[in-house]
Amino acid sequence: MDRYPDILEDILHSDENSDDEWDMLLAETKREEESRSKRRNKHRGSVPGHRIIRRGRVEGHERLYHDYFAPNCVYDAFFRRRFRMGRPLFLRIVNGVEQYDPYFVQKTDAIGNLGLSSLQKVTAAFRILTYGTPADSVDEYVRIGESTSIESLRRFVQAVIAVFGDEYLRPPNNNDIARLLAIGEQRGFPGMLGSIDCMHWKWKNCPTAWQGMYTGHCHEPTIILEAVASQDLWIWHAFFGLPGSLNDINVLERSPVFATLTEGRAPPINYRINGHDYTMGYYLADGIYPNWSTFVKTIPCPQGLKRKHFAATQESIRKDVERAFGVLQARFAIVRGPARFWDEETLAYIMKACIIMHNMIIEDEGATNDNDFDGSGENPIVQVSHVHTPEFVDFIQTHHQIRSNASHSQLQYDLIEHLWQRYGQ
Repeated sequence: MDRYPDILEDILHSDENSDDEWDMLLAETKREEESRSKRRNKHRGSVPGHRIIRRGRVEGHERLYHDYFAPNCVYDAFFRRRFRMGRPLFLRIVNGVEQYDPYFVQKTDAIGNLGLSSLQKVTAAFRILTYGTPADSVDEYVRIGESTSIESLRRFVQAVIAVFGDEYLRPPNNNDIARLLAIGEQRGFPGMLGSIDCMHWKWKNCPTAWQGMYTGHCHEPTIILEAVASQDLWIWHAFFGLPGSLNDINVLERSPVFATLTEGRAPPINYRINGHDYTMGYYLADGIYPNWSTFVKTIPCPQGLKRKHFAATQESIRKDVERAFGVLQARFAIVRGPARFWDEETLAYIMKACIIMHNMIIEDEGATNDNDFDGSGENPIVQVSHVHTPEFVDFIQTHHQIRSNASHSQLQYDLIEHLWQRYGQ
C-alpha cells in the first residue's frame, strides 16, 4: 500500500484522468487483496506462520496417566526401564519442578481449554534425556509439539539443578569423607577418596567458527566433563564445559577439584601407611595426570611381583569413574550420542541435571544407605579475608604440597608395600 498514495496523487492532481489509470489502480488493489486472502488461508493461527494442530492434550494426559501412573496402570512393570528410576522418585522430581517453575503447572487458555499437564511436559523432557531422541519424536504419544518439548527440556534441567543441585551435586562433607576413607581402607588404599578422569561429549551442532577449538583427538567437536566417582558410582565432582582440544592436564589446571583443599576448607584427613603419616587424601588416576601427592597412578611397565600386583589393583579400582561414565550414558542416552543443541549453556544444564538425577537414583536404589545426603555435618563457612594475613602463606604451602613429586613417589612406594603385605604374600 506504500505505492498507492503516489498513484492517487497523480490521479487527483492530473487534469487528464484516463480510464487506464483507474484500471491500473483497481488491478493493483485486486492483486493486493488476493495476496492477503492467500496468506489468511495458508496461516490460520494467531501468529503468522503458526498452524494450529488439535493434538488432543487432555486425551494424551489421560492415556499417559493410565499407562504409567494410575493405581493399576498398564505398564507398571516397565516404568523403571523406560524412566530409568522408580515411580516415587519420578513423582518427587515432578513435584519439586512444578513447585519451582510455574511453567509446569497445568493452565487454561483464553477460551477455557486445558493446556499440557506437568506429567506431559516432564515425560517429554525425560524421553529426550533417556532415549536421546529428537524433540518431535514424543509428539505422537505425549501430544506435545516440538517447540514445546524443547522449552520443557530447557526449563526442566534448570529446575532440577536449582531444586536438587545443592543436595546431590556437592563436595563430600565430614560424614561422606569418613565413609569414603573406610571404603578405601577396605580395598587396600587408605586415604583414597575416589577416582578421577575425563569424558568427551560429542557436539554435533557446534558452530562452525568454534569447531577448531572444540576438536581434539576424537576428530569431532566435543565438550569435556571432569568427574570424581566413588565405588558406588556416586559422582562427587563434575566440571563441564571446556573444549575438546584440551587434554586432562589442561582441564585439571582449570578445575576447582582441589579448591576447598587449597583454601583450607576441606575436612582434615589423617592416615598412616607403611610407617608414614599423611594429611591429604588422594584420587586414583591414569598415566596422563601429573605426579602430585593427591594422585596415585599405575606403573607403566611394572617389574617385580610387588609392582605388578600394585599396578593391577590400582588399574582395577580406578575403573570406578569409568563405570560411572558408562552407567550415566546408559541411563541418559542424550549424553552418549551427539549433542544437538546449539548453545553450550544448555548442554551444561543437561549434563549437570543428568548427573544429579544419576546420584538420586543411586540413593533411591539403596547403594548408599548409610550416607548423609541432607547436607548435615557440613563444614562451617569460612569468612574470606581481603587483607594480607598469614593464611595466605598456608595457601601457598598447601598448593606446593599438592604438587609435590616427592610426596607422590613416597605415597606410591608405601602403597606398593602396603598392598603386598596385605594381599600379595
